[in-house]
Amino acid sequence: MALQQPHPNVSPVAPSAASGGLSTLRRELSFHDWLVLSFVLALNAAALMTPSGPTRTNCLLQVFAMLLFLIATLLLVRGGWLKHRFSAALLYRIGIYGSVQLSYFILGGLLPLLHPETLDQQLYALDLMLFGFEPALAMDALLTPARTEWFAFFYYTYFFILAAHVIPILFGSRSQRRLGEFALGMLLVFCLGHTGYMLVPGYGPHWGLSDQFQNALPSGFWTDLVMATVASGGSQLDIFPSLHTAAPTFITLYSFRHRHLRPYRYTWILLAFVSTNIIVATMYLRWHYVIDVVAGLVLAILASVLSVRVTAWELRRRERVCSTPNWPLFVTARRSEPPPPPGPTQP
Repeated sequence: MALQQPHPNVSPVAPSAASGGLSTLRRELSFHDWLVLSFVLALNAAALMTPSGPTRTNCLLQVFAMLLFLIATLLLVRGGWLKHRFSAALLYRIGIYGSVQLSYFILGGLLPLLHPETLDQQLYALDLMLFGFEPALAMDALLTPARTEWFAFFYYTYFFILAAHVIPILFGSRSQRRLGEFALGMLLVFCLGHTGYMLVPGYGPHWGLSDQFQNALPSGFWTDLVMATVASGGSQLDIFPSLHTAAPTFITLYSFRHRHLRPYRYTWILLAFVSTNIIVATMYLRWHYVIDVVAGLVLAILASVLSVRVTAWELRRRERVCSTPNWPLFVTARRSEPPPPPGPTQP
């Protein structure tokens, strides 16, 4: 009698996972599951610390709904209750990665409640103490319409860089190692970055040092687009660390590490050029102090190192305990991929 083959859209689940139980769920949870869960719990704790009022109520409802959705996602996918492969993979990405990205918009209402006063002057004083100058002020004399448009254009490409990498890698990669490294690195960047926003509030030089600038930023298509985007969708107090520095830098490091593969062998140099211009633009356009940029660079390097080592450890752990995949896939993973090395991997 021929053995019945499983339906291609039904995810294979380890027998113990299908049986459920808290011990099984703890074993099935990945490092990045705990990371995102801890971050969302921190958001809820922060919202509870704010003074009462309509905005607090709205923030509490949003972060608590996010927590419930995240827990439901983990129970359904990691608990083995959702067997349909495509649905499980899609729900997992929305619940894990989508929650972290969505939290940025919640911070717009939460941060002013957490910190009625900002640390702009302290950040400026730290810049002078550590570096001896403030780039945003130093570049005030260099303002020209063409130069401003140049940096505004690159500042805006941040969103395209994220979309051009997050969507195809998160939804298209069949390599557990490369997908795990990229996703964990990005989650580290944004979870730690958003936590930094809650701990170190500031508006940036455009507000904190407004009385020291001699010239206004020239108007232009890209400049006006950047200003309108930040005014409508920005969290306002989101400067430390600079995620406009951290995210493109991490993606550049990831691309450089995989430069033996297409398309990274062609794109890493372009990414390095674009990322450098984005970093300069954050200071030229007066959004960030230099200490914000340095913190963003440190965060990117930290995420790059940890994502490689933790992913290698996680894949070995899951193979040893016969767990479900680190990231549920829409299709079967390639079997030809070599296992991760046993020791620490060079980032």
